[in-house]
Amino acid sequence: MDFLTEFKPLTVQPEQIEEKSFQMIDEEIGEHPFTPEQYRVAQRVIHASADFELGKSMLFHPKAIEAGIQAIRSGKKVVADVQMIQSGANKTRIEKYGGEIKVYISDPDVMKEAKRLNTTRAIISMRKAIKEADGGIYAIGNAPTALLELIRLIKEGEAKPGLIIGMPVGFVSAAESKEELAKLDVPFITNIGRKGGSTVTVAALNAISILADRV
Repeated sequence: MDFLTEFKPLTVQPEQIEEKSFQMIDEEIGEHPFTPEQYRVAQRVIHASADFELGKSMLFHPKAIEAGIQAIRSGKKVVADVQMIQSGANKTRIEKYGGEIKVYISDPDVMKEAKRLNTTRAIISMRKAIKEADGGIYAIGNAPTALLELIRLIKEGEAKPGLIIGMPVGFVSAAESKEELAKLDVPFITNIGRKGGSTVTVAALNAISILADRV
């Protein structure tokens, strides 16, 4: 039997596929600790990753959703640690309110300063970002060093983000950076453990922009 010939997908329409996926998530997730708005974010993270463990491990500052909505509606910048987040995020909803998505990691001045100081571009990119994105949303899904540097800058009073979506993936400092983020009294969305990545960070950001765009 030719599997590709015999197999019939449930649907081939993108909107129906997404709707069916969300329905399946709702049916399978079971008990969870999220408010309805927090669940919309976790639901999209699960949809992007097919990982219920990751989704159910998410942590939300009590003001995270409200702060994210306010930042987008106020036209604040969104700072991403890597281009993948910039590429995957829904720019239309963010630009509708006057915002934009910025990535500094490949800027020539960032690369030059990182080389001079013998440190990572991710760290230097955060130092540049805080000068241009006060009150903005920081979406970090790849570089734990970027998240740790942002946390340091917050503790020293140099950075005042509106919301941090910090979900970096990896074995070195990823889980630890998220543990440190969860200790801050600054609006954040994060998760427990090594899992994460740009894809789920984009999903969380897009969920916030959908909530912000609701009338």
